[in-house]
Amino acid sequence: MANYIYEYDKWPEFTWDDRQIGVILGKVRNLQGKIFGQMGTLGFSIKEEAILSTLTLDVLKSSEIEGEILNYEQVRSSIARRLGLEYAGIVHADRNVEGVVEMMLDATQRYDKPLDQERIFGWHAALFPTGWSGMHRIDTGCYRDGEMQVVSGPMGKEKIHFQAPPPNVVKKEMDTFIDWFNKETKIDEVLKAAIAHFWFIIIHPFDDGNGRIARAISDMLLARSEESPQRFYSLSNQILSEKKIYYEILQKVQHSSGDITKWLDWFLNCLYRALMNTEETLKKVLQKSDFWEKHKETILNSRQRLMLNKLLDGFDGKLKTSKWAKITKCSADTALRDIKDLIEKGILKQEESGGRSTNYELRLN
Repeated sequence: MANYIYEYDKWPEFTWDDRQIGVILGKVRNLQGKIFGQMGTLGFSIKEEAILSTLTLDVLKSSEIEGEILNYEQVRSSIARRLGLEYAGIVHADRNVEGVVEMMLDATQRYDKPLDQERIFGWHAALFPTGWSGMHRIDTGCYRDGEMQVVSGPMGKEKIHFQAPPPNVVKKEMDTFIDWFNKETKIDEVLKAAIAHFWFIIIHPFDDGNGRIARAISDMLLARSEESPQRFYSLSNQILSEKKIYYEILQKVQHSSGDITKWLDWFLNCLYRALMNTEETLKKVLQKSDFWEKHKETILNSRQRLMLNKLLDGFDGKLKTSKWAKITKCSADTALRDIKDLIEKGILKQEESGGRSTNYELRLN
């Protein structure tokens, strides 16, 4: 008996139940249109901020699914620079950050260009600029030449979750996939994004980075579905919050004989929740815009502007005088003066929790 979907005779002919996914596909399409409509009414700088926030979230979360935590400031700065956006506090980004950003932007900003082997190899090489993944040296910018298993558990008691197709068929499998990807089909692009994601994961063509590239491919097709490089929602962020189910459903459907209804249904529902959550992101962006509109006449120094932007973007942890001094590279006395000045101007307030150290927070009303 065939164990994996690619071992069946009809592979890669996928089937699904249109009735089961039709309703959720319609809801996704409807919400996509609504969000794009809302975005169209926003001013240029607010729209830029929304795109920057979304792309930053997408890059961070796609890496986090694989257990890699990237630096928020570096990611945001790298994206801003590449898109030519104004962003206070451009910081130097590590090579691995630049690589992930490069791949995501190539996928979404050049969504209308064909996907070919060279392009995918370029993405893979960008993800692993040193040729290492953690402690392991890997082949980059080429398909794997070894067996590939997804395993978990301690040595000697490993549990095999998935065995990818053998290395000698990877090139042929990828040629078929790329040919289908670039061909005009009657399949809705959103549905195509779901199929491509699953198909790529099953082939597992690389030593490492397959999940991130699969998500970039999905983002590319979603950009095609909207005929726009502007990103206002993050699918990767939603997948991260549903990571356990994401892996469970992939594991289940990898054993099907070709029917991928369960996967499509989950993917579309996950995408729908991602679109719903984008309204949250948008609220933050509008809040930031309102804040600066309200304080456009307020006299502030560069340190204060830098820190206020950080607070508005979602500051990690508590704001203390010591943190202010460290981030703005000033003395503790200067930091305290800056903070007191903002309290007098009604912009900051002391947190009520008290305790031994004093924390400060934004006054947003």
